[in-house]
Amino acid sequence: MAAPPEAPLPLWILYPLVFVAVYVTHWSLLRLPYFWDEGGYYIPAALDFLRTGSLVPHSTLTNAHPPLPSILLAAWWKACGLSISGTRGFICMVSAAALLGVFRLARVLAGPTLATIVTLLTALYPVWFAQSILAHADIFAAAFTLWALSFYFERSVSPCPPQRLAAVAILLSLAALSKETAIVTPVALALWEIVLLVTDRENGSLGWLATLSAPVAPLIGWYLYHYRKTGFIFGNPEFLRYNATANLSAVRVLVSLWHRLVHLTIHMNMYVPVFATIAVILMPRVIAPTRAITRPVVTAISVVLAGNAIAFSILGGALLTRYLLPLFPLVLLLCVATWATRPKVLLPLSGLTAAAFLIGLWINPPYSIAPEDNLTYSDMIILHQQAITLIHKQFPYATVLSAWPATAEMERPELGYTPAPIKVVGIENFSADQIQKAALDPKAYDTALIFSTKWIPKAGLWNLGRVRESTDTQYFDFHRDLSPEQAAATLGGQIVWRGYRNGEWAAVLRFPRSVEARLHGPTTFR
Repeated sequence: MAAPPEAPLPLWILYPLVFVAVYVTHWSLLRLPYFWDEGGYYIPAALDFLRTGSLVPHSTLTNAHPPLPSILLAAWWKACGLSISGTRGFICMVSAAALLGVFRLARVLAGPTLATIVTLLTALYPVWFAQSILAHADIFAAAFTLWALSFYFERSVSPCPPQRLAAVAILLSLAALSKETAIVTPVALALWEIVLLVTDRENGSLGWLATLSAPVAPLIGWYLYHYRKTGFIFGNPEFLRYNATANLSAVRVLVSLWHRLVHLTIHMNMYVPVFATIAVILMPRVIAPTRAITRPVVTAISVVLAGNAIAFSILGGALLTRYLLPLFPLVLLLCVATWATRPKVLLPLSGLTAAAFLIGLWINPPYSIAPEDNLTYSDMIILHQQAITLIHKQFPYATVLSAWPATAEMERPELGYTPAPIKVVGIENFSADQIQKAALDPKAYDTALIFSTKWIPKAGLWNLGRVRESTDTQYFDFHRDLSPEQAAATLGGQIVWRGYRNGEWAAVLRFPRSVEARLHGPTTFR
């Protein structure tokens, strides 16, 4: 008599192990101050909810992002105390939950061995690793989405009880209430269900169509609430223009779609598993390979990938890769499942991919990237810490010319850069145009903090992004920052401090002139 199959290891046993692995590998980053959109929106919004109970933030511009991340962060602070390291530990917990969702999804479709490989590769992928400690809404949305997909794809291996439909509807609703763009995944799958109902009624399901449509309702409810409180449905007009209405040019959509395809298949060394997969597919076949996952599942995953790639080619003014966070595990699942059709190459290709991702954590590609795509963001944070600490100690009464996010870092002590607010004058960036505008009113400031706003390969080095700089400048706000020497010459100041870390730089400038005392708030040049 054959032995019964072993029961899968309970996920509640695995979660502490996954959390400890995430926490330990991010240990050196736990006390870094808040970064980028953390300090610009998510942390202020959560603090507003903690202190006033308001779902609509008032200490930062409201942009209609759903409130679930603020609620969860505030609940954590209420229970465990308000600290940066505590927040980062909580985000590690969320990331561990998301990785457990990746494991469950891959185990359902491909078995525990492939699930382990997919989960490890996801955790090592530079974009995912970087976001695993940052309090952006994307990691919350990714966790709920991946768990929902793990239940959704169980339909391919077992009958579908009502409680599974309910679980998917709830999880996808929570994902949409974490980040509004998470609604793209259930909408794409709902449209696919309609196609199946028309062309393949045996596999189509009205129950699943209703389940996948359900998350639209709570998202609409949030927007109605936001409209009642602010008079705006999708946030302030500038936010709506930047992220939607200004993006409807056909050329911009096509260029953005190209960027999104690059992000999903090439960016941050993702080309290693993708090209390896293509090579495996093209290998001559002696016998028909055994598929790890079925064609209908591959099709459904492809629908999710295509739907998100298209949606994020239209929505969003910035081409941030973290918007695609729940998609990277799906790409890796397809790759690993393909390698498994050739068992001899599975472990070598997995090891090669892991090595490529580890390299990508510290070594940047030959084109411009956002610092948050790998550990470059830690270099940027450390440089800003050093510069702001110097300003606070040596020039405590300075009025500092700078750009976001440093303006928020100096104005808000709760972000971890300064013990007391520093007066700022804001400009958009450090391009020649903005620096020249600032030079027109030299009495508005007596100090400047300038820094690299993105990572760009050094002049003279191989730069694949150079050929697209004109379109990126036109459609995606690409610019080149002036060097500290150029900015000092234009503004008529002198460099009193500069720092450089792995391609990121920052500098403090002082201007030897007297300034008239001012009583009004910060100035902004536009």
